[in-house]
Amino acid sequence: MENRIKEKRKELKISQADLAKKTGVTRQTINAIENNKYDPTLSLAFKLSAELDITVDELFQHHYNE
Repeated sequence: MENRIKEKRKELKISQADLAKKTGVTRQTINAIENNKYDPTLSLAFKLSAELDITVDELFQHHYNE
């Protein structure tokens, strides 16, 4: 699953550390999610979308293999 977290975070001038603090996770977790090494829980996905002012659907895009 690909995401637009890094793009939106930079657009809003929020550091990984700040986003982590606002969503209750570590900076390393934000980094792992941004680099597609970890898929967030549904709860965290909603927190991230709220902080980044974007819908969950817009923030995360799943590519299906055809």
